[in-house]
Amino acid sequence: MNALAQRIDQNIARVPDFPQTGIQYKDITTLFQNPELCDEILEVFAKFSAGKIDAVCGIESRGFLFGIMIAKKLNLPFVLIRKQGKLPPPTVAQSYALEYGTATIEVQPQYIEKGMRFLIHDDVLATGGTAEATAKLIQKCGGIPSQFSFIAELEFLNGKDKLLEFTPEIQSLVSY
Repeated sequence: MNALAQRIDQNIARVPDFPQTGIQYKDITTLFQNPELCDEILEVFAKFSAGKIDAVCGIESRGFLFGIMIAKKLNLPFVLIRKQGKLPPPTVAQSYALEYGTATIEVQPQYIEKGMRFLIHDDVLATGGTAEATAKLIQKCGGIPSQFSFIAELEFLNGKDKLLEFTPEIQSLVSY
């Protein structure tokens, strides 16, 4: 683990038995108590994407936190990916499977131009279902999922495998 990954790891809170028994939740919101570390994280994310994308999209809700900062740093548009029913119309939807059931995310298509290259950002890459659905949603609207970025990746869940069909450009700052 490099020095930045170690500092990120030390600043991520662990919440046992959340959201259910046996799960150790990685809470990235504690990172925001360390503005200097946030600046370093932002620099690494911006360097990864500079010149390679036309816009950033963040996945509700923690993907908004760094996602909008990355967009601002690169002077690019930011597009919200939200749970169904949270955006005003018009919207385009994409459903995906969860462990027990399905979920649906939406985007406002007027913010996605044909051929636009997108960075898809979220806080944690787990099974990859939400990020994969976001990539499909971007494609439905004519955009190109060019990159993915995450603060943390739960490697044992193999979520990255679902994303490689879109691009090999996948960045996770710390892996578990």
